[in-house]
Amino acid sequence: MSSMKFCRRCNNILYPMEDKEHKILLYACHNCDHQEIADNNIVYRSEIHHSNKRRTQAEENVAADPTLPRTKSVRCSQCNHGEAVFFQATASGEQGMTLIFVCCNPNCGNRWRD
Repeated sequence: MSSMKFCRRCNNILYPMEDKEHKILLYACHNCDHQEIADNNIVYRSEIHHSNKRRTQAEENVAADPTLPRTKSVRCSQCNHGEAVFFQATASGEQGMTLIFVCCNPNCGNRWRD
């Protein structure tokens, strides 16, 4: 699938258009009357690829996120700090949501589930 199609007559961009009578996808030129039948029905496709490095960096900044709720009713098992942020997420291998806590101590960052 090419990202853009161009008119064979005038080299302008072809735009997707529906032929409602025949129920097919066409590409049409806005400059001249050229039309061609689309070779597939995909007009736009967006693929998102996440790298492990970016995902890890986002997880490290969770404790500094001011939009997440905080609690002082838990203690970190590694540094004994008395404040943590928490959020719900799906745990790998589990079907339901679980509550995840992240220690607010900038030198710790320990994570645990409730």
